[in-house]
Amino acid sequence: MLLGNRLRALRHAAGLTQEELAARSELHWTYVGQVERGERNLTYKILLRLARGLGVSPAQLVED
Repeated sequence: MLLGNRLRALRHAAGLTQEELAARSELHWTYVGQVERGERNLTYKILLRLARGLGVSPAQLVED
C-alpha cells in the first residue's frame, strides 16, 4: 500500500494521468490503478518500467 501511495504521489507531481503513465511504462492503465490501490504486487521488472515511465530512479519509488 505504501508503494501505491508513493506511485500516486509521484505520478501527480509529474502531472500524469494513470493512462499516460501506463503508456509510458508499456502497461495497461487498469494495472497502474491496481498498483496504486495496493491490489497488485510488483515484480522488479514492473517497478523498473514504472520508474522509467515517471522519469525517476527505482530507488525513488521505494523511498520512505
